[in-house]
Amino acid sequence: MLTSAEKKTRIVVIGVGAVGSTTAYTLLLRERMDELVLIDANKDKAIGDALDMNHGLPFLGKAKVWAGTYEDCREADIIIITAGAAQRTGESRIDLLKRNVAIFESITDEVLKYNTDGILLIASNPVDVMSYFTWKKSGWPFRRVIGSGTLLDSSRFRYLIGDKLHIDPRSVHAHIIGEHGDSELPVWSLANIAGSEILLGEEDKQEIFANTRDAAYRIIETKGATFYAIALALDRICTAILRNEASVLNVSALLTNYHGISDVYLGVPCIVDHTGVREVLPLQINYNEKQLLNKSAEKLKGIIESISL
Repeated sequence: MLTSAEKKTRIVVIGVGAVGSTTAYTLLLRERMDELVLIDANKDKAIGDALDMNHGLPFLGKAKVWAGTYEDCREADIIIITAGAAQRTGESRIDLLKRNVAIFESITDEVLKYNTDGILLIASNPVDVMSYFTWKKSGWPFRRVIGSGTLLDSSRFRYLIGDKLHIDPRSVHAHIIGEHGDSELPVWSLANIAGSEILLGEEDKQEIFANTRDAAYRIIETKGATFYAIALALDRICTAILRNEASVLNVSALLTNYHGISDVYLGVPCIVDHTGVREVLPLQINYNEKQLLNKSAEKLKGIIESISL
């Protein structure tokens, strides 16, 4: 899948709402690809975003940006899906999920007509369920169907620990794993700063995790949606793929006998390179963390069963 010197690197973003458009803009600013394609059910929105970005190209490196169709997925290295329906008044979460699954089924059908060897990167929520569905629907190897997982949650966690201890969050090594959602869990047993134990009291730990888990609710309450940090997380995943970095990132991937968990997508540390998820790393978590991870997995399996995936 790695491009030759002749082939241009192409990323397609499907769904250019707040997350999709911010992700596309972030990728453009960081010059991650030669070609950037925007696809949306609202064609005018995609055209407008493409025009707006093109007008800034004199300030950037070379790139080609356009509002395209699914046929443009043919040459794509990475296809990012951020599309999804908003919840209607009085609509249950399960009914919303069923509508989003129908949307993803249509998107996946169209993508598969033109691309069989790229990487699908899923960001639409609930991301673990949508990633599992997309993997099932595509028939692709799981390594090429990746969810954004708990990469953003782990970034929030590291930021809050660093803020509390007045340490650069890039020097904090700590993981949030499990569902990208309420059943996620912090891996305090392995959290460290340059190999040194993180010295925080139980009350501080509980506060940091609560603020990590509930961050999206707070942001949505204040401004309606989260999109800057998730765009940076998606850019980070794309970079690891395109540069063949073999970086360890907490993405959502299919688990097989992972602490007894199988046949579900969850966010755990994975080695990400040009093949997608090269390897799922077996974190040596403690007994209580294993129990919480299994509860997170059971929750997601219940959701999957409820919508008959």
